Amino acid sequence: MPRRSYDQYCAAARALDAVGDRWTLLIVRELLAGPRRYTDLHADLPGVSTDVLASRLKDMEREGLATRRRLPPPAPASVYELTPRGATLLPVLTALADWGTPALAERRPTDALRAHWFAIPLARHLADLGAGVVEVRMDEGVFHVRTDGGEPLYGDGPAERPDIRLTLDADTCIAVVDGSLALGHAVRDGRAKLETLPRDAPHGTPAGVRAQRPE
Repeated sequence: MPRRSYDQYCAAARALDAVGDRWTLLIVRELLAGPRRYTDLHADLPGVSTDVLASRLKDMEREGLATRRRLPPPAPASVYELTPRGATLLPVLTALADWGTPALAERRPTDALRAHWFAIPLARHLADLGAGVVEVRMDEGVFHVRTDGGEPLYGDGPAERPDIRLTLDADTCIAVVDGSLALGHAVRDGRAKLETLPRDAPHGTPAGVRAQRPE
């Protein structure tokens, strides 16, 4: 069945024709972390049905936002990843996250949570730490963010060689994201722990990368 269109000669309407369906931008959020298997996407999009997820992925392939490829042995599997055009939606997701952050003031009992969902709104607040990879540890999970302009912007799970390790809880993370608490103040007050990993330690800081403590 062809997708419905607003049939308006308007840039915003054309954009919504491509990404305005329910779940599409959240799929983009997941794929901004890099290639993902269908089962991984379904696990990190609680509430989406298998039929809807499959339909949205097909729509995204047709719109040139995502592509599917087969991984080589020894672990052959199909993964979905963003195209260059799909990856340009990062500023859109960042703006939406900034706009929606005030709505996180109260967590509803039915709200699911994955730690890496904080990666996009948190990323710009980590820029003052210097260029490198920041591993963020929360009770809800671990993710990592690149502050050196590399891609992908973030990834779920521990970083292979993080330069900095940041440990904090969800409430502190939200306060940093909404601007009510500077990251440096969170560290000073003991609400967050910031570790610069030594270069000679396992998973330490690679040569030439230094992290600055935020003020």
